[in-house]
Amino acid sequence: MQPSQNRASRTFMDYNSINHALDGLCGLYERKIRDINPMVPNITYDITDLYNFIDGLADISALVYDHSIQAFLPYDRQWIKQKLFQHLKKLAQR
Repeated sequence: MQPSQNRASRTFMDYNSINHALDGLCGLYERKIRDINPMVPNITYDITDLYNFIDGLADISALVYDHSIQAFLPYDRQWIKQKLFQHLKKLAQR
């Protein structure tokens, strides 16, 4: 991900699964909210807030390893948002 137009802000993160990466993305957003609102004890947000966070990043993509071809496949912002929605929907149904 690259939070700003400055290429030096580019950050790479490695996760063991897509679900862990999605949880990590939620965690990044939650830390940002806490940084902005340090006195608020409980933070709440909805999928629209999370989408706005993702859309506000200069760049974001996911490289997902595909065992069948033994290579990483790139996925874009829209794919990440779609997977995030599915992931959070599953968590909410528990």
